[in-house]
Amino acid sequence: MSQEQPYTPERPLRVAVIGSGPSGIFATEALLKSDLSVQVDVFDRLPTPYGLVRYGVAPDHLTIKSVTRGFEKTLSDPRVQFYGNVEFGRDLTYEEARAHYDALVYTVGASSDRRLGIPGEDLKGSMSATEFVAWYNGHPDAAAREMLLHASGVAVVGVGNVALDVSRILAKTPAELRESDIAPHALPALEASQVRDIFILGRRGPAQAAFTTKELREFGELSAAEPVVKGQEIALTEAEEAAITDNVKKKNVEVLRDFAGRTPEGKERRVHLRFLVSPVEILDDGQGNVAGLKVQRNRLDDSGNAVGTGEYETLPVQMVLRSVGYRGVALPGVPFDEKRGVIPNAGGRVEGRAGEYAAGWIGRGPSGVVGTNRKDATDTVARLLEDARSGILPTATHADRASVDALLSGKGVQVFTFADWQALDAHELAQGQAQDRPRHKVVHREEMLTHRRK
Repeated sequence: MSQEQPYTPERPLRVAVIGSGPSGIFATEALLKSDLSVQVDVFDRLPTPYGLVRYGVAPDHLTIKSVTRGFEKTLSDPRVQFYGNVEFGRDLTYEEARAHYDALVYTVGASSDRRLGIPGEDLKGSMSATEFVAWYNGHPDAAAREMLLHASGVAVVGVGNVALDVSRILAKTPAELRESDIAPHALPALEASQVRDIFILGRRGPAQAAFTTKELREFGELSAAEPVVKGQEIALTEAEEAAITDNVKKKNVEVLRDFAGRTPEGKERRVHLRFLVSPVEILDDGQGNVAGLKVQRNRLDDSGNAVGTGEYETLPVQMVLRSVGYRGVALPGVPFDEKRGVIPNAGGRVEGRAGEYAAGWIGRGPSGVVGTNRKDATDTVARLLEDARSGILPTATHADRASVDALLSGKGVQVFTFADWQALDAHELAQGQAQDRPRHKVVHREEMLTHRRK
């Protein structure tokens, strides 16, 4: 029956936000701004909050990470509790979450990646850019991985900003890297890197590339690496040029033409921005390692699709990083669209599940940047609040924070609170300052848990 729900300071609307990345925090912020009495518990399987801002944003793009100042204000609100080191589906089951909350908002992002689907993809030295980013950003799942950077050539498949990020990190000098908050274990490995040639590969032309101009321009400003562009691969007909209406893509073409017209400086490293090429096979050295990448040259048909020409070349690379898109991962007990890699939803409402919502990449797919998620999360919360006011939300049977604490404590879960995170954050910043670096990240979960608020 539709009626005003009796949410009061004594019995507030209890919401669990699953995931503490940008979408989760933007959703929390939107809930706090509502006129309803609300309590929000934010869960993350890692001890640390902020998701891709900490583990996905390039370590040399520190200004983007300044968004965390606003995030800190949200998570410090007395109506909010951060439950770090709590994994949904294991430490807190779906059934337990439904019993303790009136509404659930899933904001877990897209932690997996898409594959190329070509022979040799599982050779040693072939991996996703997602794994490489997680390694150099100090994600606990990847920090212990040994990363062999003895390759002289690396192919990065994809022309989005993540592809540019990993290529730029590979192209930078030790001095440039030390100005970033790159993970401490990654710094010496990258300093010893033998990489000389980095090939960024796009199957279509420059007008279809997904990267942004600021990130592209940075390749012309590196101290020991220079961009290399083949003029014929970025050539456009008058009709093709006239068809570009997006200002970012227009500027990208201008920057690429500038790169193509430059006289080689003979720098130590080269970043080859290649277009109209598709990988068809990763070659084996006979011992299970990458020995090269076979690519086919393409042309664009009348619809702008890449069509193979039957011309091939082999790139001299010993490492291949695929950066062709992120993919969501299913949560236990929650509906999932395997084909699209998202939680099926309509306007943020999970299909067939009253009181459950999805926002960010797990709801709409992996597109957009940090700021894109604000509107998405706000719109999703607007649906939740509509349902709360209409009286159609399920009513939690254990609607108090103390019962959640007792549940987790009874399971022996070591909850990492926001105060604990602030203590760890202060430790990382102090350690970084001592080394004349922005931050010295703690990368292993066990060590993180030792830096609790005293």
